[in-house]
Amino acid sequence: MSEAGFRPPLLLRHAQLQSILATKSPRRKLWLKRGSLMESEGVRHELDCGDGVRLAGFHSRQPEGQASRGLALLIHGWEGSHESSYLYSMACTLYGAGYNVFRLNLRDHGGTHHLNREPFHSARIDEVLGAARAAQQIDGDERLFVVGFSLGGNFALRVGLHGPAIGLQLRLSVGVSPAIHPGSTLDAIESGPLMFRWYFMDKWRKTLRAKKAAWPEHDFSAFDGVRSFTESTRRFVAGFTGYPSMDDYLAAYTLTPEMLMASPSPLAVLTAKDDPVIPYRYFEGLRTEGSLRAFLATEHGGHCGFIEDLRMTSWAEARVLELLEAAGA
Repeated sequence: MSEAGFRPPLLLRHAQLQSILATKSPRRKLWLKRGSLMESEGVRHELDCGDGVRLAGFHSRQPEGQASRGLALLIHGWEGSHESSYLYSMACTLYGAGYNVFRLNLRDHGGTHHLNREPFHSARIDEVLGAARAAQQIDGDERLFVVGFSLGGNFALRVGLHGPAIGLQLRLSVGVSPAIHPGSTLDAIESGPLMFRWYFMDKWRKTLRAKKAAWPEHDFSAFDGVRSFTESTRRFVAGFTGYPSMDDYLAAYTLTPEMLMASPSPLAVLTAKDDPVIPYRYFEGLRTEGSLRAFLATEHGGHCGFIEDLRMTSWAEARVLELLEAAGA
């Protein structure tokens, strides 16, 4: 475990500010202003993920005549998308370093509510594995890297855990601020700063409206007037997941240090001890041994933040690039 030199100035040190900058900073505009070619090279694909499931995303190859260093599959957090500031900036960094990039949208994210009738839930790992395989087939490069943020970080680590069983040969799967213990994240949102609860509840209501518009037969009336994120989750599990209880559902995508260190493919984890929605205590016992190639835990950084200066420089992007380069050597 190492801090790897992340020491943001006092002005940017607060965990909530770092977390806000992860999603609200102008990094996408900055990359466009710099003339990144990733957007112009991007092609939208709808992936056949098996069992009739289709997920969409944007594939950006290196310009013609320029060799790729491998394919980086990026996965956003809950209610994010391929355009989320943190993901877009990471994608531009990796693309600029010579990697092909596929920015995947999870089910019901990024305006894809119409693609699949049944709603998204976080235990749907099989379709993400199918998406990773389909994206690699489109790209054609056998060197596959996966980078995910928050809930997407959980998915990325699970791709590393379960991918080899379906033939995915992964060079490295990286979780940035990964939600490895979803029950504690749910508690942190419910009991933490009001702004976070409002933010997530607003996102939740918007996605239910979008799903209803795409599939009018769905009945989401059970969520009317519910202001508790925990109670909303409990009702959703009962009505839309097939799991017998919320505890069973949360356990289905809970990750432990022991599971990560025993992974059949290489993994890496970056997190901050002051993350307001990912309690650090659940990373205790995680060590750089076995399949875990790196475990970087900083004192500051908030949730998916890691902003180093007022130019919106990202410590996490530099570290992920170093990790990918080492894994691909």
